[in-house]
Amino acid sequence: MSLDTVVKDIREEANARAEDIRSEGETRAEEIESAAEADAEEIRADAEAEVDREIDQLREQRLSSAKLEAKQKRLEARRDVLGEVREAVEDELATLEGDTREDLTRDLLEAASEEFDEGNDVNVYGRSDDAELLESIVTDYDGYEYAGEVDCLGGVVVESDQSRVRVNNTFDSVLEDVWEDNLQGISNRLFEQ
Repeated sequence: MSLDTVVKDIREEANARAEDIRSEGETRAEEIESAAEADAEEIRADAEAEVDREIDQLREQRLSSAKLEAKQKRLEARRDVLGEVREAVEDELATLEGDTREDLTRDLLEAASEEFDEGNDVNVYGRSDDAELLESIVTDYDGYEYAGEVDCLGGVVVESDQSRVRVNNTFDSVLEDVWEDNLQGISNRLFEQ
């Protein structure tokens, strides 16, 4: 074998080996590129999914916030309407006149008088506009006297030093009790759903 043949064989072998290395390198580069593209696609898909989740979460939060705000506004409007109804009732009570006012005042004084013993000196207070009415009503009760005014819509506040009892039978206190006891029913009636 000649040197040229040996050189040729070595060259061919080196070229073949270089071709194999280059081919392996290209194959490996394609595998790395393919894996990188797959990783990039997975990262992009994960990022899109995360963005979609964040959008959904933000949408849910805004929807919940809007629903809560709407509910609060409805409740506020209901409170306003209930307040207006309450004011209208108070106005009606304050403007009661004649026999109706006298009958209610007598009933409230009679109910309050059950708390006091006979012979007690009892002071009766009421609305300043009802002074004349109260002075005439207390004449029906021994030991009772009209003692002055109290800020109320009508009715009476009755007290006695002997028994240390004070009874608030004003239209205001009766309205408060009735209002609290019937608020749910009033609300249901006003805001039937």
